[in-house]
Amino acid sequence: MEHKEQYLYGPVPSRRLHLSLGVDIVPFKVCTLDCVYCQLGRTTQKSIGRKEFVPVEDVLSELKNRIAEGLTADYITFSGSGEPTLNSRLGEMISEVKKITTIPVAVLTNGTLFYRPDVRTDCSNADLILPSLDAGDQKTFEKINRPHPDINIERVISGLCELRKQFAGQIWIEVFLVDSINTQAQQLGSIKQAVKLIRPDKIQLNTAVRPTADASVKPVGYRKLRDIADFFGPRCEIIADLAKPYVSVSDDRSTAAESAQFSADDNQAMETLLSMLKRRPCSLDDISSSLRIHRNQAIKYLTCLEQGGFICSERKKGIIFYKAI
Repeated sequence: MEHKEQYLYGPVPSRRLHLSLGVDIVPFKVCTLDCVYCQLGRTTQKSIGRKEFVPVEDVLSELKNRIAEGLTADYITFSGSGEPTLNSRLGEMISEVKKITTIPVAVLTNGTLFYRPDVRTDCSNADLILPSLDAGDQKTFEKINRPHPDINIERVISGLCELRKQFAGQIWIEVFLVDSINTQAQQLGSIKQAVKLIRPDKIQLNTAVRPTADASVKPVGYRKLRDIADFFGPRCEIIADLAKPYVSVSDDRSTAAESAQFSADDNQAMETLLSMLKRRPCSLDDISSSLRIHRNQAIKYLTCLEQGGFICSERKKGIIFYKAI
């Protein structure tokens, strides 16, 4: 199955960004961290070296074509399969996007490279930066984020403080909570102290609702999340999607497979779906919302891709998530 777009995926539904068109500018799992909770699995190349990685002209061509077709999205988001700030031409791409559309630009990042002036400069034209901060002390940082050896938590926090001084847009910090790793009072106190220094516009709490790199990762329940949000104060909100009910699709698969007659539009939708699933596991609700199709139509596409060996499924807390093989 060929893909017309190599670097774009979605728009995908997002609790933080509503409808977001992803721009993937780093090869799969090239990252500065190897977080235990990563939904994409283990990091295959841990690096702090900035490179171009992908043909910038091709990325911009895909974006221009999509915008010319009448893109509907709340954000164009540089994120994807690895750490986007590792791309040395990120600033150029953001600047070009700002020239061709009024859709806001977001950068979804683990926040580890903002100690570098060139990274802060590259992100300066974005409208929104969403860094992560899951620890306020080195021991917890190493346990949950498993960083490159040249990165330590003091450097991360100081970089984010410098970013706040220089960046005129919004900064929303995500704190990903893993039960028994970074949820004790002392650990939360260290994170809160770091957040106080950074002064983000929002603090957003997340926990595991999708399959994670480390199968032992334990999510935090809603009541505890609520208590932690109160601890962080009025700028803090919970973004973990803990409310989706489980819906079985197994009974519908045989019927969907037998009746599947795919048009050119169907094939294009499946190409888009497979591109999404290469970047992140998605539930049936995620897929139907992102592609703006009925759940039964989404089941038809999933059945075809699964029977063709392109995707597999995994259950997490009673919800089935689909991901590319």
